Amino acid sequence: MSTTEEHALLARLDHPDPSERQLAVMALEDIASADAVEPLIAALGDSDATVRRLVVGLLEDLGDGRAAPALIAALGDESSAVRAAAEAALRELRDESAAEALLGAVGHGDAHVRRAVIIALRELRDPRATDALVAALEDPVADVRREAVVTLAYLRTPAAIAGLGRRLGDEDAGVRRLALGALELFRGPALLPSFIGALGDPDWQVRAEAAIVLGRTALSQAVPGLLKALEDSFWQVRKEAAIALGRLRAPAAIPALIRLLEADVPDLRRTAASALGELRAREAAPALDRLRLGDVDVEVKKAAARALAVIGELQ
Repeated sequence: MSTTEEHALLARLDHPDPSERQLAVMALEDIASADAVEPLIAALGDSDATVRRLVVGLLEDLGDGRAAPALIAALGDESSAVRAAAEAALRELRDESAAEALLGAVGHGDAHVRRAVIIALRELRDPRATDALVAALEDPVADVRREAVVTLAYLRTPAAIAGLGRRLGDEDAGVRRLALGALELFRGPALLPSFIGALGDPDWQVRAEAAIVLGRTALSQAVPGLLKALEDSFWQVRKEAAIALGRLRAPAAIPALIRLLEADVPDLRRTAASALGELRAREAAPALDRLRLGDVDVEVKKAAARALAVIGELQ
């Protein structure tokens, strides 16, 4: 039951002076119980934006799923502060009873609302959301598709694999990159051709992500594609390919990695040295020793020394 004090404060939400209503909401922060949820939901219709924002914050603290429909509606509030507060409140709403309202809003006409409820569903980890999220992968707005990909990655339901695979051909590079990361969670050799194909993506960040993913597959079939990626026009891709080849313990990469020790970018030289250490590449010892003694970058020198120690050529 609500305390007498709580009843009195809730009654003040009808006070004609908005400053009094604001004070009432702030006073409720320390004592509000579940019994206050319904009156607070009604207060989201207050004419004063500050009152509405404070109410949203209090509903977030209470975390009651009954507030979900009202918080979703508040995403369309005329006040940007209220909209931002509602989005934050939905992210923190982990009450399972909120799932139905959130699922119903995945197809909302406002892209901002769709994006916000998809993020909120991520926190619930409710597998019932899979079908709605797979459908959201086809959303016309890239930001919504991105959030759908990330939320499906959290759920890790195999039913999403086909839909995520189609996003590797998305027009938005961010969606393609996120889809790679999501698909990696399912692993398995069946996905390998898709990962290798992404090494040829027009966006360098997607290619770099593909190299990262391939390095974690532990599948030797990834080696030819990664060797080719060592010649990428973006050094960031070459770096990730070198790391991946080291992880895969690919001896075929040793000559190319030795050449990479002469790269202009210090981070590439450092990465190549580390990969050669992982490969126990004795033939790289002379080149590594030159880096250890003469490179202008201290981190490169350290990486070369560590690699030589692993190889057994530095006591």
